Amino acid sequence: MTYQPFEILGAERPGRWVVTCDHAANTVPPELGGTLGLPEADMARHIAYDVGAAGVTKALAKHLDSPAILSNFSRLVIDPNRGEDDPTLLMRLYDGTIIPANRNVILADIEARLNAYHRPYHAALAQLMQRPDPVMLAIHSFTPRLNGRSPRPWEVGVLYATDARLAHPLIAALRAEGDLTVGENQPYAGHLPGDAVDRHALSAGHPNILIELRNDLISDAKGQQYWADRLAPLLIRVLAETGL
Repeated sequence: MTYQPFEILGAERPGRWVVTCDHAANTVPPELGGTLGLPEADMARHIAYDVGAAGVTKALAKHLDSPAILSNFSRLVIDPNRGEDDPTLLMRLYDGTIIPANRNVILADIEARLNAYHRPYHAALAQLMQRPDPVMLAIHSFTPRLNGRSPRPWEVGVLYATDARLAHPLIAALRAEGDLTVGENQPYAGHLPGDAVDRHALSAGHPNILIELRNDLISDAKGQQYWADRLAPLLIRVLAETGL
C-alpha cells in the first residue's frame, strides 16, 4: 500500500467537530529509510509521538459523529503542530535524546519534509475545517515525567490561547467530576504562534479546544476507550451550553 502522510476517518459524518491528532504515529516514512537512527525503545516513547492519542481520537470522533484526521509521521520527522518558522519544527535533541538522522539536516531537507508530510497534513485539515460551523478538537498526550524533572500530577490538561469559550467550561466540568487533577494550560502553555489550532481555528474565529491526557492512562485500548467515553458527553454538553 502506498504511504500516505495522514489518515482521515469519517469524512462523511455530519458532526461539527473536527478531531485532530497531530502526533498520532511514530512512523518514519520509507523514503527516509524507515528509521531516524534511534532504537525501537526510543521510538516507542513520547519523544516520537503522543502515546495513546490516536485511539482516543478515533473513539471520540465516533462518539461525536464527526471526522478525525491523524498524522502518519513521527513528530521527529517534522512536527505538524509547529508553524513552519518555529525553531522546534525539527528536533535534533528531545528530552535528553539525540536524534541521529536529524543532526546534519539542512534547510533543503526541511523543505522536502515540509512538502512531503507537513503541508499535505495541513491542507487536508484545512479542507475538513470547511464544514459549516466547525469546532476544532485537538487530542494530545503527555509523559508523566520528563527526564530529570518533577512528576506531573495532572490526569488531563485543557489548553487554550486567546479563545477560552470552550476551554473554561470544560475545565469546570472536569473539575466538578471530583476525582481528577485538571491542568489549565498544563503541562504546557496553550499557544504556539502558527501551531495547528492557531492556523486552523483561531485565525478564523472557530471554537476550539486542546486536550492533553497523561499517556500512562491511555497506553492501551481500554484506557483510550474509557477516556473517550468520559470526555465525549462533557464536550457535547459544554458546546450546547455555550451556544457556540
